[in-house]
Amino acid sequence: MATAVGLAVGVTALIAPTADAAGSGGQAPINLSPLSLADSLSASSVPASHRAGLPTVTEQLSALKNLGQLNQLTNLAAPVAGLLPGIG
Repeated sequence: MATAVGLAVGVTALIAPTADAAGSGGQAPINLSPLSLADSLSASSVPASHRAGLPTVTEQLSALKNLGQLNQLTNLAAPVAGLLPGIG
């Protein structure tokens, strides 16, 4: 997972200067988001019939963020619930 994100960031860093040097030529700019690139790279290796059932890299990172928020909540509740006997 982290490797895919790192790869996406590296590829984006290599492509961005090249795209800028080529000039716009009257075309709309291309969105080179590392997450959208990681999503497309990860989806390309999964058969189309199974893609809908798998979360994208963006969705997985969002879930990790939510997990961090849950951890903050449980850390606040643990002393009150007596789950950490060493404190107090």
